[in-house]
Amino acid sequence: MSEKSVWSEEEIGDIKNRIMENLEQVIDPELGIDIVNLGLVYEVNVFNGGYCEVKITLTTMGCPLADVITEDILNAMKFVPEITETDVKLVWYPAWDTSRMSRYARIALGIR
Repeated sequence: MSEKSVWSEEEIGDIKNRIMENLEQVIDPELGIDIVNLGLVYEVNVFNGGYCEVKITLTTMGCPLADVITEDILNAMKFVPEITETDVKLVWYPAWDTSRMSRYARIALGIR
């Protein structure tokens, strides 16, 4: 855990990049693609002191895997030493669609 409680914008940017790298390890169990490439991660906010808020959506409302994905996110965040607390917020706006997917995810799922 980091002893520093106030970070520069550059340091916050670096932490956010490492968070996104770790979130690429969180796989949507139904699609077999990570949540970053699927475009499910809408926003990551890092606050001085180690609090992080991750705003995500799911491919469909009522997805039965929401708890699994949330738990996987919380586990992935354990590998970012500066982060001491994470809150995963599920949002539905804007609605997710395939245009949010990366080229990699589109190819892997056969979507043009």
